[in-house]
Amino acid sequence: MLRAVPRSPRSLVASAGFLPTTPADLRARGWDRLDVLIVTGDAYVDHPAFGPVLVARFLEARGLRVGLVAQPRWDTVDDVARLGAPRLFVGVSAGNLDSMLNKLTAQKKPRSEDRYSPDGQVGLRPNRASVVYANLCRRAFPGVPVVLGGIEASLRRIAHYDYWADAVRRSVLLDAKADLLVFGMGELTAWRVAERLAAGARVQDLRDLPGTAYPLRGSGALEAALARSVTRVGEAGVVVLPSFAEVSTDPAAFSRMTRAFQLETNPLNARPLLQRFDSEAVYYNPPAGPLTTAEMDALYALPFQRRPHPSYGAAKIPAFETVRESVVATRGCFGGCSFCSITEHEGRIVQSRSAESVVAEVRRLSRMDDFSGTITDVGGPTANMYQLRCTDAEAERQCRRLSCVHPTICKNLGTDQGAYVDLLRRVRETKGVRRVFVASGVRTDLALRSPALIEALARHHVGGQLSVAPEHHDPEVLRRMKKPPVEIYDRFVERFCDASERAGKRQFLVPYFIAGHPGSGFADTVSLALWLKRRDVRPRQVQELIPTPMSLATSMYYTGLDPMTGEAVEVVRDLREKRMLKALLQWWDEAQWPLAREALARAGRTDLIGRARRCLIPPADRAVGSPVRAGDARARAPRRPSARALTSRPGSA
Repeated sequence: MLRAVPRSPRSLVASAGFLPTTPADLRARGWDRLDVLIVTGDAYVDHPAFGPVLVARFLEARGLRVGLVAQPRWDTVDDVARLGAPRLFVGVSAGNLDSMLNKLTAQKKPRSEDRYSPDGQVGLRPNRASVVYANLCRRAFPGVPVVLGGIEASLRRIAHYDYWADAVRRSVLLDAKADLLVFGMGELTAWRVAERLAAGARVQDLRDLPGTAYPLRGSGALEAALARSVTRVGEAGVVVLPSFAEVSTDPAAFSRMTRAFQLETNPLNARPLLQRFDSEAVYYNPPAGPLTTAEMDALYALPFQRRPHPSYGAAKIPAFETVRESVVATRGCFGGCSFCSITEHEGRIVQSRSAESVVAEVRRLSRMDDFSGTITDVGGPTANMYQLRCTDAEAERQCRRLSCVHPTICKNLGTDQGAYVDLLRRVRETKGVRRVFVASGVRTDLALRSPALIEALARHHVGGQLSVAPEHHDPEVLRRMKKPPVEIYDRFVERFCDASERAGKRQFLVPYFIAGHPGSGFADTVSLALWLKRRDVRPRQVQELIPTPMSLATSMYYTGLDPMTGEAVEVVRDLREKRMLKALLQWWDEAQWPLAREALARAGRTDLIGRARRCLIPPADRAVGSPVRAGDARARAPRRPSARALTSRPGSA
């Protein structure tokens, strides 16, 4: 149900240091008109972890007059129009998350909280927010270019499978009727759009900007693009993807589309893409290149207030509370995990800030009145990829490999994590900082190449528990996930336990697992549950796979085919069966036993229902109030650390 964003009287007065959000803010600055308006589905938190705000601050720093409208009503144009029509363009973003993922769970049920809204309130953004906001802006500002951006637009730029609709949908650019789509981390691209428009170009003339997609209409433009089509990998020209008509009816065509797209994600060698949608088409320029360290430093040095807009009063934004005392050190990820879409948005080339830039931000943070003395994270998508990249420039220019670490770590990848160890040391030695934690995920196969990092984590940077993501133990499932063998995880556990013992600390690992990933069914999940029980690992961090747009796992989920190999893949689609798989991995939780029994019956493993030591769960007549306690996923180091001797401690993770 549509509800208005709470407005306090303070929202009607200018808020010093924040971007303009009201007409009063414009008058306070002496502005009669904006150059660029940003519309976002998130609450306005002036913090670099909020993508639309990052872009807005970047444009502001280049002399543009930028205003922001957060979470506008969508039954009227009044909210989006309150700052007036911008001179150059209106930028539209659904926010930091895809709006459907933000609203619905893996079981397709409404979430009880929107972490990007005041006090977690739900109902403050529409479904498919990019489409709804773009159409609102077109109604409010006739003739003003509408530019889509953000993660929702980025991951829905080509024809894509929508899990919540259980259907293939068109490019969001066409459904939104926008003029241009900026994909990836779009600060520089947005600036180039503004620069060209300010110089007198029409938005229809912006056809050569990396990191953009635009609609093609008219037979002449389409025929000209098709004349440059190519079929061989590496051949110069335009890669024509299977059409929407094909991919929406033929899973094999969808799989071919996914493979072709994935091979064109390296900005150093990617070619333009073209996809037909009935009488229209969308042309995709190659991805924008990564930011340099100097550009990253300048971006994060912008004057963020690092707090929610004062109009929210005492309301808390849950997502901000998570990141308020964290620092971003990197963006991008070369892991290439099948279930993750980070690389399709942030890129496969890791971009890192300088240590001086990170420390300077920590100093600014430490001077804030409400600073607790704890830096909760120094990282990014993967913490220990800081300053890691290919050591062979020519090989990097030619490479079309989807992961630098799977199936093995590439010989050209620099894996020295000394720079990250040194960065953590410098942050914890900063005046006013008492503790520094690493909350970002740690890639265990890389960490094993850096004993110094494991020692530093165990001694200084783990607040009792460290998140790691083995995801599964079965070799074939891990191959589909593009994750390292479970033996890598076991070795990391043993070394972390040893390091914790040397540091005199009783610490825990919090392992994450995925239930229902393509390639995984009842048999391997039963095997994983037994593997967990043998180690007495009781995971709370079990996720049902959510097929998010554009990931490899989503393509496998929809088609039943591995897009990179063409192999058939087992897929569990029934929602109840997915819950059953998750229940198996939470074998210790009495609340999950009914579903787990059903799962074992489905797997033909009722021999595992009983009171014998080898059994997974007790029979249905088990008395309530058993001595079996619901533990958590924290696997602590015993007195003699061993990867196979993990124990868990009761309590909440």
